Amino acid sequence: MKKFFIVALLIFTTSVLSAQKHYAVTYEQLKEYEGVYEYFNHAVIKIAASPVDTILYGIINQSSYALRPVDKDVVVNNLGQRTRFLRNSMHVITGYVTGKDSFKLITKNISFPQQMWYPRSPADLVNYHYKYTIPPALNDGLPTGDAAKAGLDTALLAAMMDKIVTAKYLNVHSVLIIKDGKLVFEEYFYNYGRDSLQEQRSATKSAISALTGIAIHQGYIKSVNERVLAYFPEYHLNNNSELKQKITVKDLLSNQSGLNYDEAYDKAVGNENTMSYTDDWVKYTLDLPMLDTPGTRGRYASGNPITMARIIEKATHMPLHDFALKNLYRPMGITNFKWNFTPDKRGAENYGEVFLRPRDMAKFGLLYLNNGVWDKQQLVPAEWVKESTSKQSVVQGVDYGYLWWLKYLDADGGVRYNSFAAQGNGGQKIYVFKQQQLVVVITGGNYNTQSPSNELVKKYILPAFNKH
Repeated sequence: MKKFFIVALLIFTTSVLSAQKHYAVTYEQLKEYEGVYEYFNHAVIKIAASPVDTILYGIINQSSYALRPVDKDVVVNNLGQRTRFLRNSMHVITGYVTGKDSFKLITKNISFPQQMWYPRSPADLVNYHYKYTIPPALNDGLPTGDAAKAGLDTALLAAMMDKIVTAKYLNVHSVLIIKDGKLVFEEYFYNYGRDSLQEQRSATKSAISALTGIAIHQGYIKSVNERVLAYFPEYHLNNNSELKQKITVKDLLSNQSGLNYDEAYDKAVGNENTMSYTDDWVKYTLDLPMLDTPGTRGRYASGNPITMARIIEKATHMPLHDFALKNLYRPMGITNFKWNFTPDKRGAENYGEVFLRPRDMAKFGLLYLNNGVWDKQQLVPAEWVKESTSKQSVVQGVDYGYLWWLKYLDADGGVRYNSFAAQGNGGQKIYVFKQQQLVVVITGGNYNTQSPSNELVKKYILPAFNKH
């Protein structure tokens, strides 16, 4: 999931920024720009100066995006687009201009915790040496165990920790490992902790998949072959056609709706950025012209799962949050979560995503590892787990199930490991390795940049199983 400001202002890509001219500026000078500013759609953005890399960061909800100064009062994004801070006659910062839009400074009365800049407190790094500890048993449904006894390589885990703590891998918020049903590794970084709600971004799609399976099992939705448009008789759709009438629930789940919507295809008519500021995301999606025959080609289109989530609400006559709480989360002991699903411009800054604690992300992965069973209760039908994590399409060159990625990772040592994964922008990952009885959860803040999540798993976790 992306945000307009990421594309228009706040994405950081090293290769592009390195081409910009260098502009010398001190940390103290950057602090002049700190504050809370107006933002699109009546939201706000916080601007913070980093003492670590001496650049600015724009913070929207939990997401932080780097802004590099290239001139007096001017910062750039990875596209080279400039944003200029505004000053009054007294040379005091009053707002900023990006493109044709200008926004005001709301307040400078804001402070940022030091811990947000460092994986560990700088004081802790003086004599840092990682020592493994078994995760605490919290009576939350996750039994804990010893990583070494579970077959993990503790020397590799220590090396991983050293790399993360010394910022060789940036913006990793947490790493958790479940092996053989037990939580054996749990570490948090920066200002994130065990009770921090982590935005899931597109990993939310896999939760929508689970809820679809539950809704079908309970009879609210007849089958994956149900026609999508039958759920929206109130719409008078643009570009209606016989092809559009054929779109099924299965097509939404496999991202094969055929609609002209593709985040990775710059000539596509539909995209997330445009959709996000419309009054009805579902109608926006279904209004689009057709590009393919439904069920024939996978395209990464966030409007598909958004539409599927709305079908769940209409079929069950329950808000998505309530249906998820009743049928999925509460039975797993998950009550501390946030899911404000509003598929219109009110949700432009969160895209209707779910927020979960990393331990609860691990529970979701464990649920699927155990074929939908939690505490002897079948929450998600076993046949749905199998079907939704089997190949249904190919999206962006990767095998794809029902809103699950079917991925392989080649570990150091050359051994290939198959998994299915929920994943979201920034490095939000839930990997499930069924053969190894392994679940790995990684959360992060590498929004629209390359996340180190895959590398962490390939170099420091999977090699422990190479000789098994």
